[in-house]
Amino acid sequence: MILKNTHLLVLSLSLFSLGCKDTTTTQPNTLNLEAATNKVQLLGEGIISTGLYERDLAIAPDGNQLIYTLGDYKQEKRSLVQINKVDGKWSEPELVDFSGTYQDIEPFYANEGNTLFFASNRPMDNNTKRKDYNIWCSNKVDGKWSQPKPLNKTINTEQDEFYPSVSNNGNLYFTATKANGIGKEDIFMAKKINGDYQKATVLDSTINTKHYEFNAFVNPEENLLIFSSYGRADGFGGGDLYYSVKDKAGNWSLSKNMGENINSIKLDFCPFVDVNQNNLYFTSERIVNDSTKINSVKELKAFANRAQNGTGNIYKIGFEALNLN
Repeated sequence: MILKNTHLLVLSLSLFSLGCKDTTTTQPNTLNLEAATNKVQLLGEGIISTGLYERDLAIAPDGNQLIYTLGDYKQEKRSLVQINKVDGKWSEPELVDFSGTYQDIEPFYANEGNTLFFASNRPMDNNTKRKDYNIWCSNKVDGKWSQPKPLNKTINTEQDEFYPSVSNNGNLYFTATKANGIGKEDIFMAKKINGDYQKATVLDSTINTKHYEFNAFVNPEENLLIFSSYGRADGFGGGDLYYSVKDKAGNWSLSKNMGENINSIKLDFCPFVDVNQNNLYFTSERIVNDSTKINSVKELKAFANRAQNGTGNIYKIGFEALNLN
C-alpha cells in the first residue's frame, strides 16, 4: 500500500510565486504534527520556521521527537536540531548532542526510530583534509544518540553522498554524482543484504534525467518516491518536487511534477512524509512579499528576520490532499 489515497494532485491551493499574490496560510507560534490540512502551510512559524535557514525535517515514528537542519542565512553553519515532546508539550529546539562542529544535514529515522542517518562533511578515517559529504548513522542508546559512524566505503566515496532515505527492508536511497550516473546529479539505491550494503545502482530514466535529480524520500513499503529535480522542461523554477510510484511488476513509473500548487518558482526540495500522521513536509525558498512601508530600523530588522524571507522554511500539507497515481 502506498500510504493512504495516493493519487495525482487535484488541489485548489494558492501558493506564492514571485509576482503573484500569496495566500499561503500560517499558524503563528503553534506546532501541531497531528493536524492534516488540504492547503500548504508554513510549519511552526517562530518555532521551527524563522528568518534563519531551516530544511530537512524528519519525525520519529512515535511522534515524540523531530529533527531538522538549522543554518545561518548563508548556510555557512548548519547543524541538526531536535525538539522533543514531553508530557504532551514540545520542548524548545536544541542541538543534537553530536552536532555543531561540522556541517550536519538531512536527518532520517530508521529502525523504528532507533537509528538516525544523516549527511555530514565530518572527516572520514580521521582525514581532516577531506571536505566531502558522506552518509553517517547514530544509534539511540539509553535515550541519547551515540557518536556517529560513517557507512562503509561501498556507499561513501571521496565524492559527495547526500540525503539518505531508508525503506523498511533496509534499502538505502541517496543522492550522488558518479561516473556511472545519468545526469549532473542522480538518485542511487543500495540494497541491504544480510546486513551489508551492496554497490549502489543509479535509478533508471523513469527517475533520473540528464539534469539534476536529488533529495529522494522513499516510503517504508518502497513503492513511493518523492524527490526534487532541476532543469526539466516542465519545471516551474529553481527546483521542483516530483513523484513516482511502483507498478505491479515492481518498476518505478515515469516521474511526474507535483504541480504549481505545490511547487513555486523558487527551490522546493527535501520532501518527507510522516506516514503515521499522513502529512507531507518539504522545504522551500519561496518568498512572501510585503510592500508595507518601513518606519524604523526596528521594523526593518523585523522584516529582514521574518519567516518566508527567501531563506529555507519548512511547509506541510495533508497527504490525502495529494492525488498520486
